[in-house]
Amino acid sequence: MELPLLTIREASDLIEKGEISPVELTEAVLGRISELDGKLNAYVTVLAERALEDARTAEKEITSGKRRGPLHGIPIALKDIFVMKGAPATCGSRMLENFMPPYDATVTKRLLDAGAVITGKNNMDEFAMGSSTETSYFGPTKNPWDTERVPGGSSGGSAAATSASLCLGSVGTDTGGSIRQPAAFCGVVGMKPTYGRVSRFGMIAFASSLDQAGPLTKTVEDTAIMLNAIAGHDANDSTCANFPVPDYTENLRDDVKGMKIGVPKEYFIDGMDGEVEDAAKKAISALERLGGEIVEISLPHTEYAVLTYYIIAPSEASSNLARYDGVKYGYRAKGAHSLGEMYLKTRAEGFGTEVKRRIMLGTYALSSGYYDAYYLKAQKVRTLIRRDFDEAFRNVDVIVAPTTPEVAFKAGEKSGDPIKMYLCDVLTIPCNIAGLPGVSLPCGFSSGGLPIGLQVLGKAFDEESVIRAAHAYEREAGWYRERPSI
Repeated sequence: MELPLLTIREASDLIEKGEISPVELTEAVLGRISELDGKLNAYVTVLAERALEDARTAEKEITSGKRRGPLHGIPIALKDIFVMKGAPATCGSRMLENFMPPYDATVTKRLLDAGAVITGKNNMDEFAMGSSTETSYFGPTKNPWDTERVPGGSSGGSAAATSASLCLGSVGTDTGGSIRQPAAFCGVVGMKPTYGRVSRFGMIAFASSLDQAGPLTKTVEDTAIMLNAIAGHDANDSTCANFPVPDYTENLRDDVKGMKIGVPKEYFIDGMDGEVEDAAKKAISALERLGGEIVEISLPHTEYAVLTYYIIAPSEASSNLARYDGVKYGYRAKGAHSLGEMYLKTRAEGFGTEVKRRIMLGTYALSSGYYDAYYLKAQKVRTLIRRDFDEAFRNVDVIVAPTTPEVAFKAGEKSGDPIKMYLCDVLTIPCNIAGLPGVSLPCGFSSGGLPIGLQVLGKAFDEESVIRAAHAYEREAGWYRERPSI
């Protein structure tokens, strides 16, 4: 039995029975990281000593009858956008290369409180701006299914690490598809909860009205387990909703009888890879066999989602990233002879090309004379997109569609064309704009052996229905059993 290949549920059950120990499991995962991460670059920082120390503590607690739950003693990774006391938090940027945060993010703290063993910090697109994990200052991450291809982004390190069993699960962030798209490319499960369901405190900001943390795991059940740990109100985050959090593992059923499943015609777009479309339609047929009622729906403003996103997100990024000026913390350029020159040199040297591009786009959209024409108009269109979903959910319980229009593309294939790269998220962005929950899970493979993802979207704060439908399909199809051969 190769311990790193276990799911969270499998490993947790074996730990509870005393058949394996947290130390044994953590040592096996760290060994696999040492063996394989040189090929993938899924980690920016590996916290081996701390992980083993926490695993020993977990083992003592469990053997003394103080087991905290299913995550106790389980090796979990964090996207390097979450701060953790005593560990670097780089956000994939030179700007934060040497930043050591003095506190834990709420997500970090809740995982530690659940007894999870944090193995390290996963690589990511710089400041979460990208769809391929090629913009990281620490080099690109590779896809475990084909190392010549990208893992998706911006949570590409988290998806690759989970897929290659360099952790049993990870927490990423999703601003325009940054959990679901890499989950689809790497053949794992990735969930974006409802905006406000998981605290953003201690999560380095990109676009504050869109960012949301969520798990990447090998199965839907593992996603439910992790969401149980990290979801819930946090007084440190004013945008975190004060709603009760159910036990998401209680709604894991093998059927969708009585559920109305919407299929939006706008999500089967011109130019979509034929194998992706075919796999998604087969998955929809499988849900119908399981008892779901398939309903064709329309989300008419979908075509404006990418345009809307690339005004709102860069505008918010322009504001959020203004703090990186070389004064209080982070990178400071040398050789400046005035305050203005220090600002200029620091930001020119500290940020990568894509981050600077989005800062300039956002600054322009917010500038005097253009705010009404761009940012304000984008917010109005955002309302229309949200109303499309509201109208659709009057008639259906969940919405099902492909996660991406294509499988993982080759490294460098789109990095020279920002428009092509931005269009990678055409099917995931609407969910973020509306603030809704969504999960991507495997629904097949291309003829070249690359994973294909299906996404299930739900009503606000109805992660339960999303998880139920996803779990039913997962058990019927069985794609979750496939692992890359790296």
